[in-house]
Amino acid sequence: MATVVWRMTDYLEYNIVRVAVLLDRRATKGVAMQGSLIGLTPWLVGLWGLWAITLASSLFGGRLAGWFRLASSFTLVIAGWNAAWLNQSTADQGFGVLIAMGMTLGFVGDLLMARVFPLRRYLLAGMAAFGLGHVAYIAAALSLGNTAGLNAAGPRFGAWIVWLAIGGFGWLLVVFRNRKATAANAVLPWVALPYALLLASTAGFATGLALQARRFVPFAVGAALFLFSDLILAGRLFGGLRFRRLDDIIWLTYGPGQMSIVFSSLL
Repeated sequence: MATVVWRMTDYLEYNIVRVAVLLDRRATKGVAMQGSLIGLTPWLVGLWGLWAITLASSLFGGRLAGWFRLASSFTLVIAGWNAAWLNQSTADQGFGVLIAMGMTLGFVGDLLMARVFPLRRYLLAGMAAFGLGHVAYIAAALSLGNTAGLNAAGPRFGAWIVWLAIGGFGWLLVVFRNRKATAANAVLPWVALPYALLLASTAGFATGLALQARRFVPFAVGAALFLFSDLILAGRLFGGLRFRRLDDIIWLTYGPGQMSIVFSSLL
């Protein structure tokens, strides 16, 4: 576990340095934005550091682990809207806003799944919030792809089809095969299928962008991590999957996944 976390942290540190360098380059070139990019770069790095600290703290937080996880997610909401602000007056403005909207909806989903609100059908509500967030992510990928000319049919639809197959196979393996374990609500496993395909679509269209421009690799990696995290969660909810540190594994894939998606709007 320690080795996995170290490698993940090293990867994240590499990408955040790229963010800082790019922001400095934009400031040097005199990109037309309000405020000072040089002044905001440490702020964004600080937000990333706060996210990393709160997520890491959840590993040892005991009863407070859930609140640390929510704090890490909320930090990404702030970072997402800051990224959208930095992208104003650029070609990436719409992309940044949609990514921020997706992260905000994801945080709402986190609150619902943590049962912060006393909803009886919290699981369906959480899935709906996450699903809307992924609609925003997909819209971001497609709109920017069309605007930037990164809309070649081969990479876009080829990657989409591959990821749909991965998502469908994951649902079949984790949910459908174990659906008898969900006698309390026989509908949820079937609701999980279009949800899994929606998440797979985000990974597919993000991968389509990454195949045409390397700056979108973090976006694709983040979407893939999100899908992988959700499949593990589905295994717990529908298949009786249980092992030590299961929730930590879910958040150590989901959290970095969301982070990669949010910060991809700055690369």
